[in-house]
Amino acid sequence: MAKQGFTTGIVHSDRIAGAEHGSLRQPIHTSVQYGFERVEDLIGVFQGTKKGGFNYARQGTPTTAALERKITALEEGTGTICFSTGMAAITATFLTLLRAGDHLVSSRYVFGNTNSLFGTLRTLGIEVTTVDASDAENVKNAIRPNTRMVFVETIANPGTQIPDLQGIGNACRERGIAYVVDNTITSPALFKPKAVGASLVINSLTKTIAGHGAALGGAVTDTGLFDWSAYPNIADAYRQTAAKDQGLMQIRKKGLRDMGASLSSEQAHSIAMGAETLALRVKQSSDNALALAQFLEGHDAIGKVFYPGLKSHPQYEVAQALFKGASWLLSFELRNAQRMIDVVNALKLPIKATGLGDTRTLIIPVAPTIFFEAGAETRKAMGISDGMLRLSVGIEEIDDLLEDFSQALKLAA
Repeated sequence: MAKQGFTTGIVHSDRIAGAEHGSLRQPIHTSVQYGFERVEDLIGVFQGTKKGGFNYARQGTPTTAALERKITALEEGTGTICFSTGMAAITATFLTLLRAGDHLVSSRYVFGNTNSLFGTLRTLGIEVTTVDASDAENVKNAIRPNTRMVFVETIANPGTQIPDLQGIGNACRERGIAYVVDNTITSPALFKPKAVGASLVINSLTKTIAGHGAALGGAVTDTGLFDWSAYPNIADAYRQTAAKDQGLMQIRKKGLRDMGASLSSEQAHSIAMGAETLALRVKQSSDNALALAQFLEGHDAIGKVFYPGLKSHPQYEVAQALFKGASWLLSFELRNAQRMIDVVNALKLPIKATGLGDTRTLIIPVAPTIFFEAGAETRKAMGISDGMLRLSVGIEEIDDLLEDFSQALKLAA
Protein backbone atom coordinates (compact mmCIF):
# COMPACT_ATOMS: atom_id res chain seq x y z
CA MET A 1 0.00 0.00 0.00
CA ALA A 2 1.24 3.50 -0.83
CA LYS A 3 2.15 5.80 2.04
CA GLN A 4 -1.06 7.01 3.66
CA GLY A 5 -2.08 10.59 4.27
CA PHE A 6 -1.67 12.27 7.65
CA THR A 7 -5.25 11.85 8.90
CA THR A 8 -5.81 8.49 7.21
CA GLY A 9 -2.90 7.03 9.14
CA ILE A 10 -4.25 8.27 12.48
CA VAL A 11 -7.86 7.16 12.13
CA HIS A 12 -7.00 3.66 10.91
CA SER A 13 -3.90 2.96 12.99
CA ASP A 14 -5.52 0.94 15.80
CA ARG A 15 -7.59 -1.17 13.44
CA ILE A 16 -4.64 -1.95 11.18
CA ALA A 17 -2.42 -2.78 14.18
CA GLY A 18 -5.02 -5.35 15.23
CA ALA A 19 -7.03 -4.23 18.24
CA GLU A 20 -8.91 -6.98 20.07
CA HIS A 21 -12.20 -8.35 18.73
CA GLY A 22 -12.10 -6.19 15.61
CA SER A 23 -12.31 -2.99 17.64
CA LEU A 24 -11.73 0.14 15.56
CA ARG A 25 -9.86 1.76 18.47
CA GLN A 26 -7.59 0.31 21.10
CA PRO A 27 -9.84 -0.32 24.14
CA ILE A 28 -9.17 1.13 27.58
CA HIS A 29 -7.02 -1.29 29.58
CA THR A 30 -7.46 -0.63 33.29
CA SER A 31 -5.35 -3.50 34.63
CA VAL A 32 -2.32 -2.47 36.67
CA GLN A 33 -0.57 -5.86 36.67
CA TYR A 34 0.13 -8.06 33.64
CA GLY A 35 0.77 -11.80 33.98
CA PHE A 36 2.80 -14.26 31.86
CA GLU A 37 2.61 -17.97 31.19
CA ARG A 38 6.44 -18.17 31.24
CA VAL A 39 8.54 -16.43 33.86
CA GLU A 40 11.26 -15.98 31.21
CA ASP A 41 8.95 -13.53 29.44
CA LEU A 42 8.38 -11.58 32.66
CA ILE A 43 12.14 -11.36 33.13
CA GLY A 44 12.53 -10.25 29.52
CA VAL A 45 10.09 -7.37 29.98
CA PHE A 46 11.95 -6.19 33.08
CA GLN A 47 15.30 -6.34 31.30
CA GLY A 48 14.05 -4.83 28.05
CA THR A 49 14.81 -7.86 25.89
CA LYS A 50 11.15 -8.74 25.27
CA LYS A 51 9.48 -6.09 23.14
CA GLY A 52 5.80 -5.22 23.46
CA GLY A 53 5.25 -6.72 26.90
CA PHE A 54 3.83 -5.05 30.01
CA ASN A 55 4.52 -5.70 33.67
CA TYR A 56 3.14 -2.78 35.68
CA ALA A 57 0.96 0.07 34.45
CA ARG A 58 3.29 2.75 35.79
CA GLN A 59 5.53 2.06 32.78
CA GLY A 60 2.68 1.74 30.30
CA THR A 61 -0.41 -0.19 29.24
CA PRO A 62 -1.65 -1.49 25.88
CA THR A 63 -3.76 1.67 25.63
CA THR A 64 -0.88 4.08 26.24
CA ALA A 65 1.30 1.99 23.92
CA ALA A 66 -1.25 2.44 21.12
CA LEU A 67 -1.11 6.21 21.62
CA GLU A 68 2.69 6.07 21.64
CA ARG A 69 2.62 4.33 18.26
CA LYS A 70 0.36 7.09 16.91
CA ILE A 71 2.65 9.87 18.11
CA THR A 72 5.72 8.04 16.77
CA ALA A 73 4.09 7.81 13.35
CA LEU A 74 3.01 11.47 13.43
CA GLU A 75 6.54 12.65 14.27
CA GLU A 76 8.19 10.06 11.98
CA GLY A 77 10.25 8.85 14.93
CA THR A 78 11.55 5.52 16.18
CA GLY A 79 9.70 5.47 19.51
CA THR A 80 7.65 7.53 21.96
CA ILE A 81 7.00 7.63 25.70
CA CYS A 82 3.78 9.16 27.01
CA PHE A 83 3.51 10.99 30.32
CA SER A 84 0.74 12.36 32.50
CA THR A 85 1.38 15.97 31.34
CA GLY A 86 3.59 17.91 28.98
CA MET A 87 5.58 19.29 31.90
CA ALA A 88 6.16 15.74 33.13
CA ALA A 89 7.61 14.90 29.72
CA ILE A 90 9.94 17.92 29.79
CA THR A 91 10.99 17.34 33.40
CA ALA A 92 11.68 13.66 32.80
CA THR A 93 13.78 14.47 29.74
CA PHE A 94 15.94 16.94 31.65
CA LEU A 95 16.28 14.98 34.88
CA THR A 96 17.01 11.61 33.29
CA LEU A 97 19.51 12.79 30.67
CA LEU A 98 21.31 15.60 32.54
CA ARG A 99 23.54 15.37 35.60
CA ALA A 100 25.08 17.82 38.05
CA GLY A 101 27.86 19.67 36.24
CA ASP A 102 26.17 19.46 32.84
CA HIS A 103 25.18 22.52 30.85
CA LEU A 104 21.88 23.17 29.05
CA VAL A 105 21.41 25.91 26.45
CA SER A 106 17.82 27.05 25.88
CA SER A 107 15.88 29.66 24.05
CA ARG A 108 15.11 32.62 26.28
CA TYR A 109 11.52 32.53 25.07
CA VAL A 110 9.93 29.47 26.63
CA PHE A 111 6.73 28.46 28.42
CA GLY A 112 6.51 29.99 31.91
CA ASN A 113 6.57 26.64 33.72
CA THR A 114 9.57 25.50 31.70
CA ASN A 115 11.36 28.69 32.70
CA SER A 116 10.48 27.93 36.32
CA LEU A 117 11.86 24.40 35.90
CA PHE A 118 15.20 25.89 34.84
CA GLY A 119 15.44 27.36 38.33
CA THR A 120 15.00 23.88 39.79
CA LEU A 121 17.69 22.48 37.50
CA ARG A 122 20.12 25.12 38.71
CA THR A 123 19.55 24.08 42.34
CA LEU A 124 20.51 20.53 41.31
CA GLY A 125 23.84 21.66 39.86
CA ILE A 126 22.80 21.73 36.21
CA GLU A 127 23.88 24.96 34.53
CA VAL A 128 21.32 26.67 32.28
CA THR A 129 22.04 29.46 29.79
CA THR A 130 19.16 31.15 27.97
CA VAL A 131 19.71 33.09 24.75
CA ASP A 132 17.79 34.67 21.90
CA ALA A 133 17.65 31.52 19.75
CA SER A 134 16.24 33.32 16.71
CA ASP A 135 19.93 33.65 15.76
CA ALA A 136 21.79 30.33 15.83
CA GLU A 137 25.05 32.20 16.49
CA ASN A 138 23.77 33.03 19.97
CA VAL A 139 23.31 29.33 20.65
CA LYS A 140 26.72 28.45 19.23
CA ASN A 141 28.40 31.11 21.37
CA ALA A 142 26.73 29.73 24.51
CA ILE A 143 27.92 26.15 23.97
CA ARG A 144 30.63 24.96 26.37
CA PRO A 145 32.63 21.73 26.69
CA ASN A 146 30.06 20.46 29.24
CA THR A 147 27.00 21.36 27.13
CA ARG A 148 24.91 18.21 26.77
CA MET A 149 21.63 19.56 25.40
CA VAL A 150 19.96 22.43 23.54
CA PHE A 151 16.24 23.05 24.08
CA VAL A 152 13.86 25.24 22.06
CA GLU A 153 10.16 25.61 21.30
CA THR A 154 9.00 25.85 17.69
CA ILE A 155 6.87 28.94 18.43
CA ALA A 156 7.33 30.63 21.78
CA ASN A 157 4.42 31.14 24.14
CA PRO A 158 3.27 33.93 24.38
CA GLY A 159 5.54 36.14 22.25
CA THR A 160 5.54 33.83 19.17
CA GLN A 161 9.31 34.13 18.63
CA ILE A 162 10.69 31.38 16.36
CA PRO A 163 14.22 29.99 16.78
CA ASP A 164 16.60 29.40 13.91
CA LEU A 165 15.54 25.78 14.04
CA GLN A 166 17.67 24.58 11.14
CA GLY A 167 20.78 26.53 12.14
CA ILE A 168 20.60 25.21 15.71
CA GLY A 169 20.09 21.69 14.41
CA ASN A 170 23.21 21.97 12.29
CA ALA A 171 25.24 23.24 15.24
CA CYS A 172 24.06 20.42 17.52
CA ARG A 173 24.80 17.76 14.90
CA GLU A 174 28.32 19.10 14.33
CA ARG A 175 29.06 19.07 18.07
CA GLY A 176 27.24 15.84 19.02
CA ILE A 177 24.82 17.65 21.33
CA ALA A 178 21.29 16.40 21.98
CA TYR A 179 18.77 18.73 20.34
CA VAL A 180 15.36 18.78 22.05
CA VAL A 181 12.49 20.58 20.32
CA ASP A 182 9.11 21.27 21.94
CA ASN A 183 6.59 20.94 19.09
CA THR A 184 3.48 21.66 21.16
CA ILE A 185 2.34 24.86 19.45
CA THR A 186 2.86 23.70 15.88
CA SER A 187 2.25 19.95 16.38
CA PRO A 188 3.24 17.40 13.73
CA ALA A 189 0.32 18.64 11.63
CA LEU A 190 2.27 21.82 10.85
CA PHE A 191 5.90 20.84 11.42
CA LYS A 192 8.10 17.82 12.11
CA PRO A 193 11.25 18.77 14.07
CA LYS A 194 13.03 15.73 12.65
CA ALA A 195 13.38 17.80 9.46
CA VAL A 196 15.78 20.18 11.24
CA GLY A 197 17.78 17.48 13.02
CA ALA A 198 15.97 17.24 16.36
CA SER A 199 17.10 14.37 18.59
CA LEU A 200 13.98 14.35 20.76
CA VAL A 201 10.58 15.93 20.17
CA ILE A 202 8.29 16.92 23.03
CA ASN A 203 4.54 17.45 22.73
CA SER A 204 2.12 18.53 25.40
CA LEU A 205 -0.66 16.21 24.22
CA THR A 206 -3.15 18.22 26.27
CA LYS A 207 -3.05 20.95 23.68
CA THR A 208 -2.95 20.66 19.90
CA ILE A 209 -2.93 16.88 19.55
CA ALA A 210 -5.82 16.11 21.95
CA GLY A 211 -7.33 19.50 21.25
CA HIS A 212 -10.53 19.58 23.30
CA GLY A 213 -9.35 20.65 26.74
CA ALA A 214 -10.54 17.32 28.12
CA ALA A 215 -7.36 15.32 28.79
CA LEU A 216 -3.88 15.92 30.19
CA GLY A 217 -0.86 14.24 28.63
CA GLY A 218 2.66 14.65 27.28
CA ALA A 219 5.04 12.76 25.02
CA VAL A 220 8.72 12.44 24.18
CA THR A 221 9.59 11.04 20.74
CA ASP A 222 13.01 9.88 19.59
CA THR A 223 13.63 10.81 15.94
CA GLY A 224 16.38 8.23 15.53
CA LEU A 225 18.91 10.88 14.49
CA PHE A 226 21.01 11.00 17.67
CA ASP A 227 23.78 8.54 18.54
CA TRP A 228 23.02 7.59 22.13
CA SER A 229 26.04 5.28 22.26
CA ALA A 230 28.19 8.46 22.34
CA TYR A 231 26.10 10.20 25.02
CA PRO A 232 28.01 10.04 28.33
CA ASN A 233 25.01 10.04 30.67
CA ILE A 234 23.42 6.73 29.68
CA ALA A 235 23.56 4.35 32.66
CA ASP A 236 25.40 1.05 32.24
CA ALA A 237 22.16 -0.88 32.78
CA TYR A 238 20.74 0.58 29.55
CA ARG A 239 23.88 0.13 27.45
CA GLN A 240 22.88 -3.50 27.00
CA THR A 241 20.15 -2.59 24.52
CA ALA A 242 20.58 -1.28 20.96
CA ALA A 243 22.15 2.20 20.81
CA LYS A 244 19.07 3.67 19.12
CA ASP A 245 16.89 2.62 22.09
CA GLN A 246 19.12 3.74 24.95
CA GLY A 247 17.87 7.30 25.30
CA LEU A 248 14.18 6.41 25.45
CA MET A 249 14.80 3.41 27.68
CA GLN A 250 16.53 5.60 30.25
CA ILE A 251 13.74 8.19 30.07
CA ARG A 252 11.07 5.48 30.47
CA LYS A 253 12.79 3.68 33.33
CA LYS A 254 13.72 6.83 35.24
CA GLY A 255 10.83 9.08 34.21
CA LEU A 256 8.00 6.57 34.53
CA ARG A 257 9.24 3.75 36.75
CA ASP A 258 11.17 5.93 39.21
CA MET A 259 9.34 9.27 38.99
CA GLY A 260 5.86 7.87 38.36
CA ALA A 261 4.59 10.52 35.93
CA SER A 262 2.43 7.92 34.18
CA LEU A 263 -0.39 8.58 31.71
CA SER A 264 -3.59 6.70 32.55
CA SER A 265 -5.29 4.49 29.99
CA GLU A 266 -8.44 6.61 30.23
CA GLN A 267 -6.57 9.81 29.35
CA ALA A 268 -4.60 8.06 26.61
CA HIS A 269 -7.84 6.86 25.01
CA SER A 270 -9.29 10.39 25.07
CA ILE A 271 -6.11 11.87 23.55
CA ALA A 272 -6.04 9.22 20.81
CA MET A 273 -9.62 10.07 19.85
CA GLY A 274 -8.84 13.78 19.78
CA ALA A 275 -5.80 13.16 17.58
CA GLU A 276 -8.03 11.81 14.79
CA THR A 277 -9.19 15.36 13.95
CA LEU A 278 -5.79 17.00 14.52
CA ALA A 279 -5.17 18.17 10.95
CA LEU A 280 -8.74 19.43 10.51
CA ARG A 281 -8.70 21.42 13.76
CA VAL A 282 -5.24 22.88 13.17
CA LYS A 283 -6.16 24.11 9.71
CA GLN A 284 -9.33 25.80 10.93
CA SER A 285 -7.73 27.36 14.01
CA SER A 286 -4.68 28.52 12.03
CA ASP A 287 -6.88 30.08 9.34
CA ASN A 288 -8.92 31.80 12.06
CA ALA A 289 -5.82 33.07 13.85
CA LEU A 290 -4.39 34.56 10.65
CA ALA A 291 -7.64 36.35 9.81
CA LEU A 292 -7.95 37.64 13.36
CA ALA A 293 -4.31 38.75 13.43
CA GLN A 294 -4.77 40.68 10.18
CA PHE A 295 -7.91 42.32 11.58
CA LEU A 296 -6.19 43.31 14.82
CA GLU A 297 -3.09 44.64 13.05
CA GLY A 298 -5.29 47.01 11.07
CA HIS A 299 -7.34 48.20 14.07
CA ASP A 300 -6.68 51.64 15.54
CA ALA A 301 -6.99 50.36 19.12
CA ILE A 302 -4.19 47.81 18.74
CA GLY A 303 -0.56 48.72 19.36
CA LYS A 304 1.15 45.47 18.36
CA VAL A 305 0.24 41.99 17.15
CA PHE A 306 2.44 38.93 17.59
CA TYR A 307 1.68 36.25 14.99
CA PRO A 308 4.13 34.39 12.72
CA GLY A 309 1.67 34.45 9.82
CA LEU A 310 1.94 38.24 9.53
CA LYS A 311 4.57 39.71 7.23
CA SER A 312 5.46 42.13 10.01
CA HIS A 313 6.62 39.25 12.25
CA PRO A 314 10.44 39.12 12.60
CA GLN A 315 10.54 35.41 11.74
CA TYR A 316 7.83 35.44 9.06
CA GLU A 317 10.16 34.00 6.42
CA VAL A 318 11.24 31.18 8.76
CA ALA A 319 7.62 30.30 9.47
CA GLN A 320 6.79 30.30 5.77
CA ALA A 321 9.75 28.05 4.97
CA LEU A 322 9.25 25.49 7.75
CA PHE A 323 5.61 25.42 8.85
CA LYS A 324 2.45 24.42 7.00
CA GLY A 325 0.61 27.11 8.96
CA ALA A 326 1.30 29.63 11.72
CA SER A 327 -0.80 27.88 14.42
CA TRP A 328 -3.54 29.08 16.74
CA LEU A 329 -1.27 31.09 19.11
CA LEU A 330 -1.75 34.85 18.84
CA SER A 331 -0.85 37.68 21.21
CA PHE A 332 -1.49 41.41 21.02
CA GLU A 333 -1.25 44.66 22.94
CA LEU A 334 -3.75 47.50 23.19
CA ARG A 335 -2.56 51.06 22.61
CA ASN A 336 -4.38 51.98 25.79
CA ALA A 337 -3.32 49.21 28.19
CA GLN A 338 -5.49 50.66 30.93
CA ARG A 339 -8.58 49.47 29.06
CA MET A 340 -7.37 45.85 28.88
CA ILE A 341 -9.70 44.52 31.59
CA ASP A 342 -12.72 46.26 30.06
CA VAL A 343 -12.02 44.86 26.60
CA VAL A 344 -11.49 41.30 27.85
CA ASN A 345 -14.66 41.38 29.92
CA ALA A 346 -16.62 42.70 26.94
CA LEU A 347 -15.67 39.72 24.75
CA LYS A 348 -18.46 37.16 24.59
CA LEU A 349 -16.90 34.23 22.70
CA PRO A 350 -13.30 33.96 23.97
CA ILE A 351 -13.27 32.19 27.31
CA LYS A 352 -11.28 33.87 30.07
CA ALA A 353 -9.11 30.89 30.93
CA THR A 354 -5.60 29.52 30.82
CA GLY A 355 -4.75 26.65 28.52
CA LEU A 356 -3.95 26.31 24.83
CA GLY A 357 -4.97 24.39 21.74
CA ASP A 358 -8.65 24.05 22.61
CA THR A 359 -11.51 23.93 20.11
CA ARG A 360 -12.81 27.10 21.78
CA THR A 361 -11.00 30.44 21.73
CA LEU A 362 -9.32 31.24 25.06
CA ILE A 363 -7.96 34.60 26.23
CA ILE A 364 -5.75 35.56 29.15
CA PRO A 365 -3.75 38.65 30.25
CA VAL A 366 -0.19 37.31 30.40
CA ALA A 367 1.75 39.39 32.95
CA PRO A 368 -0.61 39.10 35.94
CA THR A 369 -1.30 35.38 35.46
CA ILE A 370 0.89 32.78 33.73
CA PHE A 371 4.08 34.89 33.90
CA PHE A 372 3.37 36.66 37.20
CA GLU A 373 5.70 34.41 39.20
CA ALA A 374 8.55 34.96 36.70
CA GLY A 375 8.89 38.56 37.85
CA ALA A 376 9.15 41.87 36.01
CA GLU A 377 12.80 41.45 35.01
CA THR A 378 12.22 38.10 33.32
CA ARG A 379 9.06 39.37 31.62
CA LYS A 380 10.98 42.33 30.23
CA ALA A 381 13.73 40.05 28.89
CA MET A 382 11.07 37.91 27.20
CA GLY A 383 9.28 40.89 25.66
CA ILE A 384 6.14 40.47 27.76
CA SER A 385 4.53 43.81 28.50
CA ASP A 386 1.99 44.44 31.26
CA GLY A 387 -0.69 44.87 28.60
CA MET A 388 -0.06 41.71 26.56
CA LEU A 389 -3.10 39.52 25.88
CA ARG A 390 -2.71 35.94 24.68
CA LEU A 391 -5.22 34.15 22.51
CA SER A 392 -5.54 30.47 21.78
CA VAL A 393 -7.77 30.73 18.73
CA GLY A 394 -10.41 28.04 18.33
CA ILE A 395 -12.44 26.61 15.48
CA GLU A 396 -15.46 28.92 15.67
CA GLU A 397 -16.67 30.62 12.49
CA ILE A 398 -14.31 33.51 11.84
CA ASP A 399 -17.12 36.00 11.19
CA ASP A 400 -18.40 35.41 14.73
CA LEU A 401 -14.97 36.04 16.22
CA LEU A 402 -14.39 39.18 14.18
CA GLU A 403 -17.79 40.59 15.12
CA ASP A 404 -17.11 39.92 18.80
CA PHE A 405 -13.71 41.61 18.75
CA SER A 406 -15.14 44.56 16.82
CA GLN A 407 -17.70 45.31 19.49
CA ALA A 408 -15.31 44.76 22.41
CA LEU A 409 -12.55 46.98 20.99
CA LYS A 410 -14.93 49.95 20.96
CA LEU A 411 -14.11 50.15 24.68
CA ALA A 412 -10.41 50.59 23.99
CA ALA A 413 -10.59 54.23 22.93
